[in-house]
Amino acid sequence: MSPLKASEAQLFYANLLNKLTLFGFTVLIVAFVVYVSGLLGSYVPIEKVPEYWTQSSHNYLTAANIHPGWDWLARLRYGDFLIYIPIVILAGATIVCYLGVIFKFLKTKEYILMVIAIFEVAVLLAAASGLLQVGGH
Repeated sequence: MSPLKASEAQLFYANLLNKLTLFGFTVLIVAFVVYVSGLLGSYVPIEKVPEYWTQSSHNYLTAANIHPGWDWLARLRYGDFLIYIPIVILAGATIVCYLGVIFKFLKTKEYILMVIAIFEVAVLLAAASGLLQVGGH
């Protein structure tokens, strides 16, 4: 029995995902160091953080005057919001990888897989956009 061989699309996806996760993890460490060093001030004062630990997400957002959704983009000047950048990189890595394999599937004429990947990207982008208002937030 011969060992299984990964396709060009699988190798592309895996290599790109590896690079993006390593990059995201590196940015995560940098953002954490910036936050704990105090290079950027915190939006939520560190002495108030324990007060929020026991609250629900909704109550925390209300008490801290934070709006759900994409409001964090306006607060990237604060160290405690800088951490969102690596989270977006890590969460968006799958979308970037799918976008890459769409072209691989087109090149190899694997049209059904290409359409599935396009739908995957559409669903993930819709979910990330906040257009699908489901859940408790």
